[in-house]
Amino acid sequence: MHKALSSRQCFFLLKEIFVYAIIILIMRFTGGNMKISQIVDVLQADVLCCENLVNHEVISACASDMMSDVLAFVKDQAVLITGLSNPQVIRTALMMDIRCIVYVRGKKPDALSIELAKANSIVLLSSKARMFPACGLLYEAGLKGGDLKV
Repeated sequence: MHKALSSRQCFFLLKEIFVYAIIILIMRFTGGNMKISQIVDVLQADVLCCENLVNHEVISACASDMMSDVLAFVKDQAVLITGLSNPQVIRTALMMDIRCIVYVRGKKPDALSIELAKANSIVLLSSKARMFPACGLLYEAGLKGGDLKV
């Protein structure tokens, strides 16, 4: 049996839908760049470190659990979406000028990864979304994928 929503719950639900619709419209007309704070909103993510950098923009996204695939990714100033949570992810991000890492499926990095990210100004996020839906939500909100090396 379904329980009816209260007027307060309806208000907050409509507010969330409205905010999400505004984000989509903004992204459609601004060329695909996205602020990290918007990624936080779209993926309902927790900021794990470098909260002061969430107003920085990323220009594209890459999703992989294989860091060798990430190394084939060309564009810098990107967000990496991954389920891999070891320090190698941070080291790979440093080589590729990745500004933000989103850990999916509720994963969280270890203390060494967090320290490496802080020392190198890489924003770390954790989202309960799985990788494919997270990619779809970000794409729908206007963030594009990057190119592969040829």
